[in-house]
Amino acid sequence: MTREKLLEVKNLQKHFSVGRKNIIKAVDGVTFDVYKGETFGLVGESGCGKSTTGRTIIRLYDATGGEVKFNNEDVHGKKSKEQLRKFNRKMQMIFQDPSSSLNPRMTVLDIIAEGLDVHKLVKNDTERKQRVEELLEAVGLNKEHATRFPHEFSGGQRQRIGIARALAVEPEFIIADEPISALDVSIQAQVVNLLKKLQKERGLTYLFIAHDLSMVKYISDRIGVMFRGNLVELADSDEVYNNPIHPYTKSLLSAIPLPDPRYERTRKRIPYDASNHDSSDQSELREIKPGHFVRCTKLEFEQYKKEHEGK
Repeated sequence: MTREKLLEVKNLQKHFSVGRKNIIKAVDGVTFDVYKGETFGLVGESGCGKSTTGRTIIRLYDATGGEVKFNNEDVHGKKSKEQLRKFNRKMQMIFQDPSSSLNPRMTVLDIIAEGLDVHKLVKNDTERKQRVEELLEAVGLNKEHATRFPHEFSGGQRQRIGIARALAVEPEFIIADEPISALDVSIQAQVVNLLKKLQKERGLTYLFIAHDLSMVKYISDRIGVMFRGNLVELADSDEVYNNPIHPYTKSLLSAIPLPDPRYERTRKRIPYDASNHDSSDQSELREIKPGHFVRCTKLEFEQYKKEHEGK
């Protein structure tokens, strides 16, 4: 069965100028595809460029180089206002910090209805109110919450409002940029379960950005591991966890704590020395086995292939 590509990212670059001469290569040649209906997880430590990747894909940042195609359409190509509005409706974003991404002076009704107003999706105030109430109930809140302001809600509830706002325009693709990292652990699972439920009901496709590997494994179909602006490993979720190949992925996985005291007593952290890897221009994403890609040199490629034959 051939899967349909919804998003194609090819050699994406985003560089920032710092002062007159310094350039920070936040994203430096990232390539991956996202298929319709799947959740693609993007993980890595803070500062590795994963959030910048998400923001560049959705045009919050202009790309320095490379290309992004959504439904075979060039995202960063020149667009008229009307074309841009159509594109913005198909792709939405859920932000990391719900308290700073919601306007404190607007009621929940107006926050969620903003997209409906911009895209002219409702005919009158009655329909507008009804649509917002439906969205609130879809994300597990009450319709009575529509008249309140963001400060009257908990962090988890505010993130649900952010999700309702993203859903309002009926998008195909949602970029969730660390949507659970600002929440209590007890609330994180609720929000992730809500995202999974909405995906099933509405046929959504997600790019899920996070640094919590255990949560990413739970929600993602495939995972890309980022380090210093590059993808170092890409494979199915279970494959990344059960057969990690790149030393950085192994190091990340060794840092995941488990709620088992006996395991924790013997758990060994695997240190990662970046000076041994990724410094060569010859490093590129190569397919070690079907669907499992690792950033490596030709020499490392042969070595990894031998080690993982038959696994």
